[in-house]
Amino acid sequence: MKKKMIMMLLAMITLMVYPVSAFAAEGPATLDLQIGLDTAFVFLAFILVFVMQAGFAMLEAGSVRMKNAGHVAGKTVLTLAIASLCFWALGFGLGFGNGNNFFGTTGFFYGGDTTASSFESLAFSDVTLNVKFLFQMAFAAVSLAIVSGGMAERAKLSVYIIFGILFSVVIYPVVAHWVWGGGWLGSLGMQDYAGSTVVHLTGATAAVVATILLKPRLGKFNKEGKPVIIPGHNQVFTVLGVIILWFGWFGFNPGSGLTPMGGFFGHVALTTNLAAAAGGLAALIASWLYFGKSDIPAMLNGVLAALVAITGACAFVVPWAAILIGFVAGAFTFMTSQWLERAGLDDPIYAFSVHGIAGMWGAVSTGLFATEELAAETGVGQAGLFYGGGFHQLGVQILGVAGTFVFVAVMSFIILYVMKLVMGLRVTEEEELMGLDISEHGTYGYPEQMKLITDSESKTSK
Repeated sequence: MKKKMIMMLLAMITLMVYPVSAFAAEGPATLDLQIGLDTAFVFLAFILVFVMQAGFAMLEAGSVRMKNAGHVAGKTVLTLAIASLCFWALGFGLGFGNGNNFFGTTGFFYGGDTTASSFESLAFSDVTLNVKFLFQMAFAAVSLAIVSGGMAERAKLSVYIIFGILFSVVIYPVVAHWVWGGGWLGSLGMQDYAGSTVVHLTGATAAVVATILLKPRLGKFNKEGKPVIIPGHNQVFTVLGVIILWFGWFGFNPGSGLTPMGGFFGHVALTTNLAAAAGGLAALIASWLYFGKSDIPAMLNGVLAALVAITGACAFVVPWAAILIGFVAGAFTFMTSQWLERAGLDDPIYAFSVHGIAGMWGAVSTGLFATEELAAETGVGQAGLFYGGGFHQLGVQILGVAGTFVFVAVMSFIILYVMKLVMGLRVTEEEELMGLDISEHGTYGYPEQMKLITDSESKTSK
């Protein structure tokens, strides 16, 4: 019995490792096997990207104060619910449906594999459409999760729900269509393999607009306007969150090829990992030079910033360039986060520096370091400036960054400003002081610990 099980396991591994082209005979059975393997590969990638939401929950909950931890963590589940339903109803059609250069006009209220003719932009892969939908929906959820960080500790839950719905319908899918769904940026040859621009810059731009309109948290700046450190309540949570996100990125980037055939996903995984490692070290060194101490949150943000930057470039650059891209992203993110905070921006998890500025750098770096061979391998764009491609690809990348930033910023501002006039964006001062756990949900994420704190404060006031 054990021998049979071992043989079956070896057979399964063999099928996953060796490409279908190795089979001598070609026919329907071989094609079905390739479709099955591609679909299983993308479904596994979807699971990894889906699990990234657990990383966001740990990272964001650990980065805020104890009185808001339950609220912030719970919003991650809400993010998945909003993204799933909105992407099914309208987002998938607007993003990947057949249409014009700006948005799709078919495939609304997604009906399953039988509606494949409505999604010509995804016809390059034989993966079943249901799994393609799940994979792309997980990307939309990641982009929305970034928005959550910019609203942390002072936005009404109702505001996040309404904005999340509109973001998932009229903002994210439009940018996705521009680059991946047959839109104008894709037609120009913009290189964004897994979403430095589409996913991260889009979410970060919406987040920074929300951050500006919400204004800083109470006590974040003193009377002289200098920033006051408000440490997160659990650094262990943030470390675990980043490890989970790093792990999930191996679905995010390698999975974007939609096939394991040929093994190209291994190159993507390699550049992804090298960049992340370089980014973490760069940010740690930068914090050491700046503070005189090695700052753990800075290192964590450096890892994430490098992952964001390499997300768009991972399939187009060689390993040494990936290390350089990650290193620059980690160091630059630390510096910009400090500068933006001194300028008066209260971004609790540094969403714009980590996902926005690093996303911009990721897009621009592709226009610098993309090689001719890898551009040909992916069939997207051409070589970057440093590999003989001239300024064309770099110009396309900069245009994509600028177009995305302006569109998302304007749309987010209009939506949030109207909401501010109609219903208000921020909880009351009293609710903010007591914490969103109790004011929005009626209970604390740490009820026993918070009871001890409130009892102590009550005795002190007497």
